[in-house]
Amino acid sequence: MRGQLLALAMAVIGATTAAQAHHSFAAFYHESQSTSIEGQVVEFQFRAPHAMLLVSARTPEGRMETYAAEWANPRRLGNQGINKDTLKPGDTVVVTGSPGRTASEYKIHLKGIRRASDGWSWGGGRR
Repeated sequence: MRGQLLALAMAVIGATTAAQAHHSFAAFYHESQSTSIEGQVVEFQFRAPHAMLLVSARTPEGRMETYAAEWANPRRLGNQGINKDTLKPGDTVVVTGSPGRTASEYKIHLKGIRRASDGWSWGGGRR
């Protein structure tokens, strides 16, 4: 009995830790809303747990800011033909996604992207 309780306690702790490690996007983004920015790629961080695209773009007020667009896991992106060289600094892109809950952080949960120079695009797993 004591062993079963210990095993149960360890399972609960493990599940809680795993749930905290992979956050819910809804906790950080307005998932029911959509926004778009157009700008130039500053950096593409192809890393776990989520790829991050930094884009220099104008705010609605006209100031230039660096937006952080949180993308999917690199393994998932790799299965869809996206790799660390897909986007380069200076590429002009239009990013569509859910805006961050804290507007001053300039964050977007990336749902779609299009590169102007050649028409390449990605949207929710479809290329």
